[in-house]
Amino acid sequence: MPSEEPKPRRRQARGERRIASLLQAAANVFCTSGYTAASTNAIAREASVSPGTLYQYFPNKEAIAVELSERLLHQMRETHGQAFTPANLALPLDRMLDAVLDPFIAFNVENPAFLALMHGSEPIPGQIAEEHDALHASLLTRVESLLGHYLPDTPAAERHQVAEMTFALFKAGLDLVMTHEGAERDAYVTELKRALFRYLDPLIGDAAHPAESGIHTP
Repeated sequence: MPSEEPKPRRRQARGERRIASLLQAAANVFCTSGYTAASTNAIAREASVSPGTLYQYFPNKEAIAVELSERLLHQMRETHGQAFTPANLALPLDRMLDAVLDPFIAFNVENPAFLALMHGSEPIPGQIAEEHDALHASLLTRVESLLGHYLPDTPAAERHQVAEMTFALFKAGLDLVMTHEGAERDAYVTELKRALFRYLDPLIGDAAHPAESGIHTP
């Protein structure tokens, strides 16, 4: 007896496209209105569908936010892999900053909903907050490991403090990067890298003669 026919691929592809469209609409609304003020009706309008169509895929706003966050967190974890590589650790400090920071900056520029959901002042669903906290801890661990490559004899507690300060400087600079566009955004990216270089160079002592990378230090 033949097995049951699988769902047609065309239907599956159409459903995936609809979900992607709804998630992009939700991302736009969350960026514009914030999570708390956003509504399923607003998301449906942004996606140019009826609320009934939206409810075929998501039961409520929280489910949309959770699905969107899971996808964004997955992409961010992939960005970890692009940034923290052994090859990057072999670079002078200024070029290492380029190699590590550029993927993270590009990710946030391409996905502004990530900051809107993860770093906004509004409460978000607990599941999202827990996953973000785990991601933050993982990132901090990666930064500490990176510092350990350059500062193997520095006590762990001190490396942790340097990692936290480095991460805080990056987040503060990223806020400025995200609020500007074009040439102004590029200028703030350069300033962010310059600030991190000037903080880390005296500690690491790895780049007394920086290579050409767009970071101009006196």
